[in-house]
Amino acid sequence: MYTPPLRSLLEFALDAAWQAGRITLGYFQTSVATERKADNTPVTIADRQAEQKLRELIERYWPDHGIIGEEFGSRESPSGLTWIIDPIDGTKSFVHGVPLYAVLIALIDSQTPLLGVIHFPALGETVYAARGEGCYWDGRRARVSTVSDLKDATLLASELDTFASHGKAEAWQRLIDATYIQRTWGDAYGYALVATGRAEIMVDPAMEVWDCGPLQVILEEAGGTFTDWNGVPTIYGREAIATNGVLFDQVMALVRG
Repeated sequence: MYTPPLRSLLEFALDAAWQAGRITLGYFQTSVATERKADNTPVTIADRQAEQKLRELIERYWPDHGIIGEEFGSRESPSGLTWIIDPIDGTKSFVHGVPLYAVLIALIDSQTPLLGVIHFPALGETVYAARGEGCYWDGRRARVSTVSDLKDATLLASELDTFASHGKAEAWQRLIDATYIQRTWGDAYGYALVATGRAEIMVDPAMEVWDCGPLQVILEEAGGTFTDWNGVPTIYGREAIATNGVLFDQVMALVRG
């Protein structure tokens, strides 16, 4: 079975993310109706239309590839290659008119991430990587920061109440006490900040695979780390810790207490 070069697949993913992003911009900072899903997370017509566009493009160009998506479930892959898509990561930001939401696309081979795209339509920024090809931020090479002491580090998170609800409140407090700056520049935006050297640590105690899809390959190609809270590199841990690599051991020591 023919498998195109990673660079060609990455170009497809970048174009698909841009097309989905254009759809979201048509609803951004409007009074778009918001529904609540069974898990109480919000969803809008923009989420659904953007995911439909991504699925349409994948099915047209890569009919033998699988799909895992947030809004419309999964399709099995006869090829072993599967696209993981999240049409709007950060729907809460989106519905409040905050431009930090993203379109997420990843391609995995079995369970190994091959490429990832984080596209911020409202910011006009894209961070992307393919395995062995490096990480890029709007066309220029992206690298994590070289900060080597936690007292100089910027720590990021998404929703603060999830630390207590997932038994991570004490670990979170230890990280706060050890770091210089703490901000809730969360969801995929926080991971993009770490990958591009604008922050050092991003932690989430609760995530789904479509939230994580592109993050591991992007962080690793930028020179950083992306793991679960046990330090295992994976997008399937339903939790995440990203670091600039230099601080990984120090962060894990605090997390483990």
